Amino acid sequence: MKTTPIDYIEFKSTDIEQTKIFYSNTFGWTFTDYGPNYTAFSGSGVAGGFELTTKPIVNGVLVVLYHENLEEIQRRVISAGGIISKEIFEFPGGKRFHFTDSSGNELAIWSEK
Repeated sequence: MKTTPIDYIEFKSTDIEQTKIFYSNTFGWTFTDYGPNYTAFSGSGVAGGFELTTKPIVNGVLVVLYHENLEEIQRRVISAGGIISKEIFEFPGGKRFHFTDSSGNELAIWSEK
């Protein structure tokens, strides 16, 4: 069983098309669009994506961990003092939830189940 490795890194973007041009031309990354508000990248050494936002970007990176059982790991996050900032929700390819740690850092945990 995998035990919550860093599995995905998610950035914010104020302009998805401009972001894709920048990272493609600069680093050779390739992209897969999931609608107009999200694009995943590959070729960077770690899986990740960019989510469109109209809000000012303060903490632009979301580290996404993996766990096979979201309900179990969510209980462990809460019992350790983490605060759930987004309840479990579905997205194309799986489910995830977001939480903040004791310092206020937001992370997410996902599973394909």
